[in-house]
Amino acid sequence: MTDTLISADAEQARQTEAAKKQQYNFNKLAKRLRHNVGDAINHFNMIEEGDRIMVCLSGGKDSYTMLDILLSLQKSAPINFSIVAVNLDQKQPGFPEHVLPEYLSKIGVEYRIVEEDTYSIVTRVIEPGKTTCSLCSRLRRGILYRVADELGATKIALGHHRDDILATLFLNMFYGGKLKGMPPKLVSDDGKHMVIRPLAYCKEKDIEKYAIAKEFPIIPCNLCGSQPNLQRQVVGDMLRDWDKRFPGRLETMFSATCNVVPSHLNDPKIYDFVGAKADGTPRADGDKAFDKEEFKDPSRISIFAAKPVDSGCGSDDLGGEK
Repeated sequence: MTDTLISADAEQARQTEAAKKQQYNFNKLAKRLRHNVGDAINHFNMIEEGDRIMVCLSGGKDSYTMLDILLSLQKSAPINFSIVAVNLDQKQPGFPEHVLPEYLSKIGVEYRIVEEDTYSIVTRVIEPGKTTCSLCSRLRRGILYRVADELGATKIALGHHRDDILATLFLNMFYGGKLKGMPPKLVSDDGKHMVIRPLAYCKEKDIEKYAIAKEFPIIPCNLCGSQPNLQRQVVGDMLRDWDKRFPGRLETMFSATCNVVPSHLNDPKIYDFVGAKADGTPRADGDKAFDKEEFKDPSRISIFAAKPVDSGCGSDDLGGEK
C-alpha cells in the first residue's frame, strides 16, 4: 500500500514538473514571437498612432498567430491603434462558415466576414490541373482593398512570415528571373493602401508550435491544399530541408535580404555602373577582390545585425495560406 502511494506521488510530481516545463517553454516561445513582431513593427514603422489595422484572417496558423500577438501588443503598446479582423469566405465547398465568427466573438474582437464566390470563378477560368494561386490571389487582393476602404482601415496586415519571404525570393530567382522578395511593408500598386507583414521576422516552425499550444481552430484551404507539386511547396520543402541539415542557414539568408549591396549585383537601374569612374576617391562599396572574405558562423548571425532597409520592391502575392 505504501509503495503504491509513493508511486502515485512520484507520478504526480513528474506530471507537475512536466507541466511546469511545458509552460516555461511556451512562455519563451510567446516572448520570442512578441519580440520578433515588435522589432519588425519598429524597424519598418508598420503601425502608427491612430491606425486602424485590418487583420486578414484565413483560418490558418499564421493569421491566427498574427491576430493573437497584435491583440497582445495592443494592450502594452505606447501608441493607440484599433484592430478589425476580416475573413474572406470564398465559398469553397465544405468551408466551415461558423468557425471564425464563433472564435472572433469569443475573444471579443471586432470582425467582418466578407462573402465572395471567387471559388467558382477560379475553377471556371483555370483549366483542371493548372495552378489557381495567381488568379485567386488577384481576386482576393481586389476584394481586400475594397473592404479596407469600407472599414476605414489605414493598414492591411497579412500573415506572411520569414520562411514565406525566403520562399518568394527563391521562387522569383528560379522561375521569374528577378531578385525580388516579399517586403515587410509596401504601398499597393494604386498608391492607396499600405500593406504590412508583422510576422516578417518570425520562423514558421515557431508559429506552428504557438498555434498548436494555443489550440487555434485551424481551417484548411481545400482549394490551395488540393494542388500537388506547387512550385512554392517545392521551394518550401527545400528550405525546410536546409534548415534541418544546416542549422542557421535560413537566418543567414534572411540577414542577407537586410544587407543588400547594389554595387556588387548587376542591375544598372539601381547602381550607376555606366557613370562609375576610378577617380581616386575611396568607396565603402568598392571592389575588395583582394581582401580576405570573412564569413560569420551562421548560428551566431542575427537578423538585427544591420538595420533593415525597405527595398521598395513590390509584391503581387497577397495570397497563400495565412
